Amino acid sequence: MYLTTEAKRDIFKEHGGSDKNTGGSESQIALFTTRINHLTGHLKVNKKDHGTEKALMTMVGKRKQLLNYLKMYDIERYRAIIGKLGLRK
Repeated sequence: MYLTTEAKRDIFKEHGGSDKNTGGSESQIALFTTRINHLTGHLKVNKKDHGTEKALMTMVGKRKQLLNYLKMYDIERYRAIIGKLGLRK
């Protein structure tokens, strides 16, 4: 797979505080963003890969749900993760 265990651990450490914090909202949003960026690049090359396109739309929806949750319960953490990942909102 394109995302190794060490790469995931680095993402969780950078955005979640520690490499053990895999369930935090910021960690999950960062992981989804990394996967979305990878799949977007894949789809630019392989335009007819409809299975990947559906998976990408699913991930975008899950990331949006997590962002909405974070926005509703802690606006400061929401603004911080948006700024750190460079997402438009």
